[in-house]
Amino acid sequence: MVYTLKSQISVLDSLENIKNTEGGLLSNWHQKLKVTAYGSMNYNVYKWQILPSKRNDFDFERAVLDADYKITPRWSLHTELEIENGGTGVAVEFDPLEEFGEFEFDVSKGGEIWLEEFYFKYQLSNKFNVSLGRVKVPFGIMNFIDEPTEYRTTNLPEMENTLLPSNWTEYGIVSQGYIRKNLHWYAGVVTGLDGSAFNSANFIRRGNQRRFETVVAQDFAAVGRLDYEFGREKFVGISGYFGNTRNNRPKPDLKTDAYLAMTEAHIVLDFSPFEFKAMALFGQLQNSEAVSVANRNLSNNLNVKRTPVGKQALGASVELAFEPFDLLKKHPDSELYIFGRYDYYDSQFATQGAIFNNPRWERHTVSVGANYLPTPWLVFKMQYSHQLLGISINRRQDTFTAGLGFYLK
Repeated sequence: MVYTLKSQISVLDSLENIKNTEGGLLSNWHQKLKVTAYGSMNYNVYKWQILPSKRNDFDFERAVLDADYKITPRWSLHTELEIENGGTGVAVEFDPLEEFGEFEFDVSKGGEIWLEEFYFKYQLSNKFNVSLGRVKVPFGIMNFIDEPTEYRTTNLPEMENTLLPSNWTEYGIVSQGYIRKNLHWYAGVVTGLDGSAFNSANFIRRGNQRRFETVVAQDFAAVGRLDYEFGREKFVGISGYFGNTRNNRPKPDLKTDAYLAMTEAHIVLDFSPFEFKAMALFGQLQNSEAVSVANRNLSNNLNVKRTPVGKQALGASVELAFEPFDLLKKHPDSELYIFGRYDYYDSQFATQGAIFNNPRWERHTVSVGANYLPTPWLVFKMQYSHQLLGISINRRQDTFTAGLGFYLK
């Protein structure tokens, strides 16, 4: 009898412990979950010499839902869902600049819903962690300052967003840590690019594999980065990328290697009332003539440009912003930024063999604009951009953009 009573008490104690444990998990799940959202939308007015019939438009550039969940003190899960240009659909686009004025049929466009990031992070120590899954590629500035309230242009930075994949993520493993206090390093191995999507205007930008249900993983790439940090989003550094682009093509139609090597240097400073950003980028593609020939023979159904690819690409950008409210004795809760920016990029800085080096792809853009943040999470933007397509052909493209962005956290 005593044994039975003790057993009942033991069972009741166990059930109470389980209840308390479950209650603890349920009561603090919200403390482990962090959700943020950001996005932007713009109204564009075009006056382009090369395309005088281009009509004004509204562009819901993107909306992003970002969620972090701290599973244990060492393990966490990070996800990022991105909706581009308003969602999914079917679109037919006329492209007068490439493909000799063909219509481009795209069954995944009209917008896109994309699980941009999904990775687990293991925190070995305060100075070292490893991320595994669909991870951000630690290259350039755009992947580190991508919330609309943090960058001054109406759209993502032009030079980077033209030559590099937008919000560049790949499957792989990336580790990062600190050497001493301010020296931040990254090193990783990620899935390589698909050379069938490289083209004249954008170099390797479209090579990020997003067209198929699965990602081909025959070729991998190494990526590394080193930053010296002065504070939050204040840093100077370099990064590099190297990998083959031959074997991740939809078909094994390229008989030679096509290694891609890229390097960039960047600086981001905030010395009130000024902000300064600058970046220089250089990329080189091995056997670019062979890649161009193989791409020219691709099927129309593959939805790629099929235009000649440059052997080398070169780009640079400089931006200076001024915050006049910082000069006031009584600083208002709102913020105002006035900025100027210069972008230079040539996706055919050098070509190989019989590939014609088209001067159209040397682009110079001067932009001026303003940001007004009535609250920390909302920004209204205006920007005027004057672009020259090739100094020798002197074709102008003027664009005025007004829009808004948000960052909820």
